[in-house]
Amino acid sequence: METMKKIARYQRLYKQLEDLMLKSADPDARMATIVAVLHHKIDYFDWTGFYFLVNGELTVRNYQGQLACQVLQKHTGVCWAAIDQQKTLVVPDVHQFPGHIACDSRSQSEIVVPVQRPGGEITGVFDVDSNTMGSFDTTDAEWLGKIVNLIYL
Repeated sequence: METMKKIARYQRLYKQLEDLMLKSADPDARMATIVAVLHHKIDYFDWTGFYFLVNGELTVRNYQGQLACQVLQKHTGVCWAAIDQQKTLVVPDVHQFPGHIACDSRSQSEIVVPVQRPGGEITGVFDVDSNTMGSFDTTDAEWLGKIVNLIYL
């Protein structure tokens, strides 16, 4: 997708989500809304969801798409790497990522955005998989980061 079209789409979705976040202050409700809107509005999002740290384990929360891994092996895969490195990771080819966890063998590319509480504590990640190689870029990283920040407005 052309960058300017992608930016325009994200701007519209951000505004829609920002308005929807006013309906509830509950983080779980906000995460469910973010997942539903993005999963159904962006055609290259095949699995869209959150994993949160629960008793030291990265455990699935709200998601849409194929069946998810319930708990991810510690310090393995893209989700844990995003937490360990404390940054958003864009992976154009998951098969080239050391230790990639394949919850669904159809996944080809991935983006993972850390979720931070106010104050900076990372509590989990927003994870999106695509069945197409190279689906995600810096535009996705920038806008998904902004959208994830809506959870704790």
